[in-house]
Amino acid sequence: AADAGHGAGQPVRLVGLRVHTRVKLGAYLEIARVDHWFKNVFAFPGIVLALHTDPSLVGPSLAVSLGAAMLGLCLTASSNYVINEYLDAETDRKHPTKKNRPAARGDVTLGGVLVEWLLLAVAGIGLGFWVAPGAGWTLLVLWLMGIAYNVRPLRTKEHPYLDVTSEAVNNPLRLLLGWYATQSTLIPPASLLLSYWMLGSYLMAVKRYAELRSIGDRDRAAAYRRSFAWYTEERLLVSAMAYASACALFAGMFIIRYRIELVLSVPFVAAFFAMYLRVGMDDDSAAMKPEHLYKHRPLLALSVVTFVVCLALMSVDFEFLDPLFAPTIPAE
Repeated sequence: AADAGHGAGQPVRLVGLRVHTRVKLGAYLEIARVDHWFKNVFAFPGIVLALHTDPSLVGPSLAVSLGAAMLGLCLTASSNYVINEYLDAETDRKHPTKKNRPAARGDVTLGGVLVEWLLLAVAGIGLGFWVAPGAGWTLLVLWLMGIAYNVRPLRTKEHPYLDVTSEAVNNPLRLLLGWYATQSTLIPPASLLLSYWMLGSYLMAVKRYAELRSIGDRDRAAAYRRSFAWYTEERLLVSAMAYASACALFAGMFIIRYRIELVLSVPFVAAFFAMYLRVGMDDDSAAMKPEHLYKHRPLLALSVVTFVVCLALMSVDFEFLDPLFAPTIPAE
């Protein structure tokens, strides 16, 4: 039809140009991984704890501050995803499913990626500073950790154990963002931040375990991610146990020092840890794609119940717990 006459060819080319442009723009939107924004729910405990600590923070401007801070968090995270996907393109081509990502297919350019990376970072971090200095600095650190995780010479994602802990540090950073989004001027407890970090490390270790089991070949896995040259299923399970233990110990410090009623949440938290590990052992495990874990209904239900229980225990006093956990031996 394009060769039928001078007037018939041009519209076909224009339509093709429009389709090509949409495909390219879609590729840049895809590498921002908007579907991964679900992970930012880890900021909500920080919001809840800050408001519980200082109820006077609740006011007419709170919703605007929270909305702007969460948008800033999402945009900053997307900036990290953009550079992650571009720099991982070569190794993603060796992965059974990630080879279909836009960067691995060659659908994006370095110039376009750099512009998108910087624009998202400036917009996200700028929103953070607009909300509160603490929120802005937190988002800046989150962005810098994305550079350390993805860019050489550091590229921590290639080193065993460091790949897990350096990625999981985003967990306490999200909590801090939620905390400062309320415009609180207080500093959250170190025990809570460390516990949250170790929780993220546990989740990441189980994710690595599920990935290794899914690929099934250690050499193929190492071609995709260098840290897999060291990892084995046993090592990943042992590390997951270490992270879970550290999480529990730091959480215990927080509970005893700040809110003894939270000790009643232990059965629910322990059940979550157990169920998540069980999910990691499934074929085609949902743990490999944490952004889709909300589709695993039993785990989602348990997560919601655990959060509600913890929220209730933050507000209800049980006087019998104080003498039950009071010191019985002299403290030095």
